[in-house]
Amino acid sequence: MTIEIKVPVLPESVADATIATWHVKPGDTVKRDQNLVDIETDKVVLEVVAPADGVISEIIDEEGETVLGEQVIAKLDENGKADSKKDDSAEKSESSDKSNASSDNEKSSEETTAKTESKGGKTSDVKVPVLPESVADATIATWHVSVGEQVSRDQNLVDIETDKVVLEVVAPADGSVSEIIAEEGATVSAEEVIAKFVEGGEAKSSAQVEEDSTDAGAESDSDALSPSVRRLLSEKGVNASDVKGTGKNGRITKEDVEKYLKSGKNEESKGGQSKSDSQSAPSEAPTGERTEKRVPMTRLRKTIANRLLEAKNSTAMLTTFNEVNMKPIMELRKQYQESFEKRHGIRLGFMSFYVKAVTEALKRFPEVNASLDGDDICYHNYFDISIAVSTPRGLVTPVLKDTDTLGMAGVEKGIKELAIKGRDGKLSMAELQGGNFTITNGGVFGSLMSTPIINPPQSAILGMHKIQDRPMAVNGKVEILPMMYLALSYDHRIIDGKESVGFLVTVKEMLEDPTRLLLDV
Repeated sequence: MTIEIKVPVLPESVADATIATWHVKPGDTVKRDQNLVDIETDKVVLEVVAPADGVISEIIDEEGETVLGEQVIAKLDENGKADSKKDDSAEKSESSDKSNASSDNEKSSEETTAKTESKGGKTSDVKVPVLPESVADATIATWHVSVGEQVSRDQNLVDIETDKVVLEVVAPADGSVSEIIAEEGATVSAEEVIAKFVEGGEAKSSAQVEEDSTDAGAESDSDALSPSVRRLLSEKGVNASDVKGTGKNGRITKEDVEKYLKSGKNEESKGGQSKSDSQSAPSEAPTGERTEKRVPMTRLRKTIANRLLEAKNSTAMLTTFNEVNMKPIMELRKQYQESFEKRHGIRLGFMSFYVKAVTEALKRFPEVNASLDGDDICYHNYFDISIAVSTPRGLVTPVLKDTDTLGMAGVEKGIKELAIKGRDGKLSMAELQGGNFTITNGGVFGSLMSTPIINPPQSAILGMHKIQDRPMAVNGKVEILPMMYLALSYDHRIIDGKESVGFLVTVKEMLEDPTRLLLDV
């Protein structure tokens, strides 16, 4: 069968792409998930992988050509491996003629398996969900089930990680996973089959279970190990059966192996070796606790790294500073905190003041609320503010939309909802896209001052910091006041010094005199 190799779906803001590099040529034999071609857009390089084993029969678009989304650029012939299959089947038939007894055993085992499958119920495919338009592929993050494990309907089977969010794939019905096609760490595309699911009974027959228990009893533990754990066990000469696993279903993790090594039990297990061996072998210098741990970057961490580097290299970024007296806001919060929480069901925090002050400042300085699109400046007549949120997976910037229409309670509730979703990995693509301006609050971690990096394609970001008592001159006298530094990083290509300083001073005035927010002065 001939399969068409197509350009991935391009993001909305990308009109076309260019064929950068072909890694194969017509006639080459390729394996499933092997990278075939790199396609370059204005912002990213997309990899197109082989959907199946086969042979490249034709390359339609050569390197350097401009292509559109979902355009056919090559053809893959799955039948390229058919001849080898026929040869294998011929060899198998010759060997089966020589050994009739083994052939009968194979047939009986096939009949047993077939009977079990008929009892197990309907088999269905577990597929990757439909990905957003701006997401080309995803990565298998964590399988929560193993082959043959019984699961219930809507139970989470696997976490799939994209550049921004983690998607959960749940069981379509009660049953079991009979086969896992895409292992953890594999790159997958939208609606790709990653596992097989059997409704009803177990995925394995009783005959298969007996065979597993007799022939692969000792290897069953090894099969459940991740490659990194298996490699660590091999390097340290540790038997997997000696290590107690604390992971899901008793699986052994790297931390379990390291804990076992630190306990010294490994040395005790080696004590049975002959003295002559120990004397003849040169003694090794003690390594102590100088260990290293190497883990691959997650897709989110890669995206954060690339975007921050892009911001530094593609913008004329400059930071201006100011400081604000937080005493008026702190007194206002103290005065109305109880009644505010009783009326709205949420505590009155500092972020609502920050957001409202920024919104008013954006109205007065539209350049800060604008963005560059090629040679054009796009002025936004709405106020969507990104809030930097630290999550276990990394930094994300969900968007609080239409902040000019929200009251203080609405802002507080919106921020709390986004923070909880970010912590639990439940943020949707719609909640992460857009945003005209970003607020980041490093003060919650104790940061006294910083120079935040712009979040492209936005033109500015405001950094809030730790509130700290400092001596200040007030009307010729020294007073101890709760002060906070403000840092505005902006793109000097679109925002001049006058606008940036004016914006920051406006935020300062709004925070030092919150009644300005009500009077619009």
